[in-house]
Order: sequence, then structure tokens, then C-alpha cells
Amino acid sequence: MRIDVQFADRVGIAHEILAVLARRNMNVVAVEVDSSDVFIDIPELAESMLPLLREDFMGVAGVQEVKVVDVLPGARRRLHLDALLAAMADPVMAVDAEGRIVAANAAAAVVAELDESQLHQSTLRELFGEAGLQTELLGSGFRAPAREVRLHGQPFLLEVTPVSEPLDSALGQTVGGVITLHAPRRLGGRLHALQHTSGGFDSIIGESEPIRALKARAARVAMVDAPLLIVGETGTGKELVAQACHAASPRGSAPFLALNCASLPENLAESELFGYMSGAFTGAQRGGKPGLIEMAEGGTVFLDEIGEMSLYLQAKLLRFLNDGKFRRIGSERETKVNVRIISATHRNLRKMVAEGSFREDLFYRLNVLQLEVPSLRERPDDILLLARHFIERACAQAQKPICRLNAQACAALVANSWPGNVRQLQNVVFRAITMTDQRILDASDFDLAEGSMSMEVSSHYQEAEDWEKTVALFERAVLERLYQQYPSSRKLASRLKTSHSMIANKLRKYGIPGSDR
Repeated sequence: MRIDVQFADRVGIAHEILAVLARRNMNVVAVEVDSSDVFIDIPELAESMLPLLREDFMGVAGVQEVKVVDVLPGARRRLHLDALLAAMADPVMAVDAEGRIVAANAAAAVVAELDESQLHQSTLRELFGEAGLQTELLGSGFRAPAREVRLHGQPFLLEVTPVSEPLDSALGQTVGGVITLHAPRRLGGRLHALQHTSGGFDSIIGESEPIRALKARAARVAMVDAPLLIVGETGTGKELVAQACHAASPRGSAPFLALNCASLPENLAESELFGYMSGAFTGAQRGGKPGLIEMAEGGTVFLDEIGEMSLYLQAKLLRFLNDGKFRRIGSERETKVNVRIISATHRNLRKMVAEGSFREDLFYRLNVLQLEVPSLRERPDDILLLARHFIERACAQAQKPICRLNAQACAALVANSWPGNVRQLQNVVFRAITMTDQRILDASDFDLAEGSMSMEVSSHYQEAEDWEKTVALFERAVLERLYQQYPSSRKLASRLKTSHSMIANKLRKYGIPGSDR
């Protein structure tokens, strides 16, 4: 049984309390003394003996109460700390001032390939095989910057936190440190969590036929563990499709890390993608740094604007795609990882292959599966759906009430050609919400691109009851006017840069002559 003897603090009272147990010849296995409590673990104390023992304790001057407790505070703290360490997926070790490991969690024992009892007897020099690491940590008082280390050939990012005595103690010096090891895969998972949401195909907004077809095809290719090439114009949402395919794949719980090949020069793109060793180049981080491919272990690497990748990097990527192995910059050691490559481009890679600016063998390695994301002008039925979505987001960010579109604004948005696609629409909407104080948005509130179809909104458009009827009236007027110059569904579809089937359906819907062509 464990008891808590509460008292008013005075000199010698703890000794007198323990003397009561000594007079009764009771064996005590643990004692913890606090400022106003003595916690005692007495295995042989039965419940029937407690009333008499309580009387003896109350006879000691200053004792106020005797209570039964389930566990001593120190034991409770150790249990919680053990559970906390066991729950941590990253290896964690506590080290004393001499560099000897005094505590470690199960994850640390696994990566060290030792029993926890053996690990507790090791020094940092013995564990990592680097005398310089232990010397550096001890010399800096465990206040060293993060660096990369290797343990049994596996890379880890080592972070250290000093353990010091309380500031009000006589010495106040560092007595050791806590070392945490982060595997590249774990770093990739955290980077993924910070950069991306867990949206799947539901995050792709649209109900038009081209988007429905895209989602259906994407759901199929997502389940196939092979390279995927996503093509489409700038601003169509290729990365969003890539994220959805990753989330729906068997790799969905692993990292999804992206690199824009057009945003970095060749040497930086190489180090970001493949990583580097310590001292590989001027300014390299001490200890080296893992690349995206290494951090995405088990997951997906998305290479946006793959058409902008240099021929040198194309060759290195091709080698990786062939056998899953790569070398960090400055390393002779090959590392093998398991990742899926999804790439995207707005350029015509076949034409680039013919011109010699893109490797033909790499093109065929990347183009095992392919998705084509439709432009916004090919899915006009989604324009207002997307606009309302962006309006809600923009109003939330600007802390404004939700704005609405009037009939003229709806017709203007639908009529615009949107060369910048969904990204341009988003920018136009955010700009309009930022610059206006009106609750109802008019066509004049939107800064539409030059070259968009001129708006001739007649009075019967203005009097339409809702935006659906307004759009229908506008569509019919546009088709009737253009059909005189392009008197077939195929010619008209080519003029409007959209699908023949959509134009044929619209002509049939509005009863415009020639809809059967």
C-alpha cells in the first residue's frame, strides 16, 4: 500500500514520520519527500492495519492527514516519461556530461541495433564511430547546430538540446543533453504536412463533362504504381491533379514533395532533388542535406515544369528512374529509394524531343501514364462554380461578407477566354474582392484580360431572373452570331477552342440551324 502523510513543514518531521514505521518494524521500499508531503510505499501494509497506523502518525506534531494513493509521484512521472518516449517515432537519447547515453527510447535502440540495456552503456563515440562528434557536443555544452550523421550507414539529422541545472542552483551548469535523430523520410512527412492539405479528387472543383472525364481517368491511373505525366496549359491545376492522384494511391499516407524545375538554376535544382554531402560545394550545410527524393521515401515526388529541366539533370533523373538509385552531390555512395515520379508540363515534349532539347529515352520513361488537364475555355460550365468558390475564399481572407455576382458579371466571366486558366480566374476574383466595397459584383469590377470577347449585354439579359438564365441567353447569342461565320459545329468548336461535342450539344440545346453537322 502507498500512503501520503501530509504535514506542516518543520525541521525533523520527516524523520519522525519514518520513525513510526521503524517502531512497527514495517519494511519501506520507497520514500519521496515534498515540501508538505511524505509519500511512502509499504508493501506489507494491509487496509486493516491502516487505522492504527494513522493514529500513530497523527500523534506526531504537525501531521495533518494520512491518505492512500495509487502510485508515488516520482513513479508516476517515470511512467509518463517512459510512455512519452515509447510513443515518439524519432530516436531520442539522453546523454550525460561525459557523452555516455543514460536513457533512450525504443526507436533509438532499433536504429542502433542494440538492446536498450546495451545502448545505455554506450558513448556517442562508440555509437556513431565519430570521435569528433562527441568532442564537438561536449565542447559546446550541447549547444551545436543541427547536422547530418550516419548510423549503420543510414543518414539522420541530429538535433541536440542542452540539459542544465536550474538557474537558481549553486552551479547552474550543463549536465548533459538530449539528442533527437530525424530520418529523411520523417522530415519529408513533416514537410508534406506543412505544405499540402489532404484533399483528394473532391478538391478538384468542377461538374463539366471534361472534368468528370479527367477525374474518372485520374482515379484509374492513381492506383497504378508507375510514372505519370500530366500535361496541360499553364494555370489549369496540374499540381492539384498530382496531389489528388497521390492521395488516392497506395502511397497516399507517405510524403508528397514537389519541385518546380523552372524556378531554380541547374545546380540548386540538383541539390534540392538529390541532396548533397558535407563540403560538396561552397555554402553547403555542415553534415550534408537529404534531397526531396530521399525525404519522400515511400511516397511521391512531383516535378513541375519538367520541360525546363536541363539535359544534365535529365540524364541523372533517367538513371534514377531505371533502377531507383542515385548519388548525392559529392558522394560516391549509391542510395536506393522507393518513390513514384509524377511530372507535369505545359510544353510539347514530343516537339522538344524532335528538336533535341529533351531526351527521348526520358520522355518514354516519364510518359508511362498520361493525363491531360482541360483548359478553362474547354469547361465553361465550371467558370461560375469556380468563381463563387474563389469569392468565398477571398472574402474570408479579406474578412468581408460573401459577395455575389450580378447577371452582367456572370456573363462577362463566362465570355472571357481565360488564357491563364484557373489561376487567372482566381487572381481576377481576388483582385476584385480586394478593390471593391460592394456586396454585388458587376462586370466592371473585374480586370479581365485584353482580347476577351466584348460584352453586349442587352436589356433582356439584365432582366433575367438568375445567372443560369443569363448565361443561357448569352451562350445562345454568341453561338447564333458566330454560327453565321462558322456554319458547322466543328468549325465553331475550332473558333472557340473547345470540344466539338460540347458545341454540338449547345447548338442542339438552343435549336440553332446546322446542329446536326
